[in-house]
This record gives sequence, structure tokens and C-alpha cells, in this order.
Amino acid sequence: MTVPANPGGAVSLAPEDTAGAAPDEHTKDSVGIRALIFTRDRGLIVLWVVLLIVFSVWASPFFAKWSNAVLIANAGALTAVYAAGVAAGAISGALDISLPGVAALAGVTCGWLLTHHVSVVVGIVVALAIGLAVGVANGLITLRGFNPLIVTIGTLSATSGLAAVVAGGYTITGLNQLTFMGTRHYAGIPAPVWIVIVLYIVLTLFLTQTRDGIRFMAVGGNKEAVRRSGIQSDRYRVLGFMISGFCAALGGLITTAVDTSANPAADPSIIFTALTAVALAGVALTGGRGSLPRVLVGALILATISNALTIKGIQPYWGTIVTGLLLLAALGMEKGVETSVERRLMAAAQATVHSGKK
Repeated sequence: MTVPANPGGAVSLAPEDTAGAAPDEHTKDSVGIRALIFTRDRGLIVLWVVLLIVFSVWASPFFAKWSNAVLIANAGALTAVYAAGVAAGAISGALDISLPGVAALAGVTCGWLLTHHVSVVVGIVVALAIGLAVGVANGLITLRGFNPLIVTIGTLSATSGLAAVVAGGYTITGLNQLTFMGTRHYAGIPAPVWIVIVLYIVLTLFLTQTRDGIRFMAVGGNKEAVRRSGIQSDRYRVLGFMISGFCAALGGLITTAVDTSANPAADPSIIFTALTAVALAGVALTGGRGSLPRVLVGALILATISNALTIKGIQPYWGTIVTGLLLLAALGMEKGVETSVERRLMAAAQATVHSGKK
């Protein structure tokens, strides 16, 4: 390249030199953004693989066995069901924390019906219908302008009380009719694991392969923009609550099937572990972004950690501490990645504008 000289003896760079610097900087920013997004989208899977390798050595020889893998999958199944409900609500822009109460109410209602000689099919259908009905109620109340968090706290209290009323304050025992979806194995795999597989396939296909599923996610991202485009956003908000309620009722049925009893007491740890799995998966709690397969991996990570600690004879409360730290770390990482991506995108845009002006 020739460098032209000016009359004063100074030299000036040709225009292509400054133009060449911008693409390099832009490429560097693009690589950084892709790396951050990869960390958010694929980092969870990498973390799980690392944990499996570390625990295989640390908890050898018991951890790295097929029988133990089945135990981990079965232990994570219930968390995965509840996490799917939390994720669906969060993706649609409405976080639902009423799951423990809905699960308890669905479980004891099914148990009460079975003890009164109602068929198993009817008992299951009624329990699932309760979950859907509570979801509709949550959605319609929220559409009146109330805060979803406050609404679902109220629903949690109401459904917990109703569960105690239905059960008379006592645990309903002897519910052996539901073992087919609880303790029974099919092809060597526990029934709850098969239920989770079907649930996640159906919901993932809905969110990624259907028009309503894509609109469902869009509503959580920007409800006003969706409304202006002519799409009825309210129906998708209600649908999010319905999916959440359905998953809560399904989780309550699985718990009843595994324990062969229905406990009217709502378990607050349900929402805690579900939220942790959802946060680990990078689901935006403000809505519009999330991946159910990653939510499943998040649930399996929690089950994997708990299993390894149990094998080593470590007290369960350490698992609770680890879960809480993971939740905080996941939220912190999500915020950090989001801020970094926004900053880099802004810097790249400004560099492009300045380069265009030159």
C-alpha cells in the first residue's frame, strides 16, 4: 500500500487502514459475545459432565454404576416435573410459586376418591383437572392487574388449606392403586422417569415446533409488542399458569404413587429445588427465554449432587447448602452474562457507527 505525503511533510494513513481496524475489533467482540452465550446455553451441560467425572472418582466404585444412574434419574424426576411447571410460567412472564399447595391438593383429592372406591382413571383425571383449574384461576386474577407473585402466594395458602380439609388433617394411606406410576419399573426404568420423558418431549415440541408455542415464548419476552401485532397475549399468560398447575398436580400424583399415601401438608422444598433447576438452566425469570431440555439437566445436576453426598455419607443438610449456593451462583452468572452481552453489543454497534462516519 502507498502512503501519500502531504505538503507539510507529515504522512496520513490511507482510508483503508482505519476501515481495516473496525472489522478486527468487531470480530473480536463477536467472538466474545458468542463465548458468553455459549457459556449460558451450553455451560450447564459441561458442568454436569464435569460433576459426573469428578463424582465417579470421588465416590468410586458405587457412583459410576447403571443402578446408581437409575437412582439419580428417579430422584431427579419429581424435581424435573415441578421445574417444568415453574419454567413454563416463567417463560410466559408469570412466575408461579403455588405448586406445593396444588400438588398437595391434587394428591389428597385423588387419594380421597380412591378410598371411596372411585376408579383410578377418574381420580387421576380429577386431580389433573384441579391443577388446570387452579392455573386458570391464577391467570384470570393476574390479568386483572395483580402481581403474579402475590396471587400465587395466596393460591398456595388456599390450596394448602383445602388439602387439609379434604384429608381431614390426616395422611391418607394404603393407596396401592397408583403404584403403576410410582414404584413400578418398565424396561428397567422407574415409571416417574418415563413420565418425565413424555412430559418434556411434549412440552419441548410445543414450545419449539408449534405456532402457539412460539407465540407463548414471545408473550413472556415482550407482551406489549405481541399485543400490538394482533396476538391475544392474555390467553398465553393464562396458558402458562395452566401448564404450571398441570405439572404441579402431576407431581402431586407421582408423590402419592411413590409413597402410596397422600400427605395434605404442602412441601415448601418443592418450589425451592424447582426454582434452582430453572435458574441453573438459564431460564429468564422475567420471561421470553428458556429451554426445557436444559431445565431437565438442571434437575439432574441437583439429583447428582445429592446422590454423591449420600454415597459418601455426608449429612443431607449439606446438600441443601449446596443447592442454595448453586441458585445464587446461577442467578449471578445469568445477570453477569446478560450485562456483558449487552455491553459488548452496544460497543460493537457504536464501533460500527463510528466506522461508517469515517
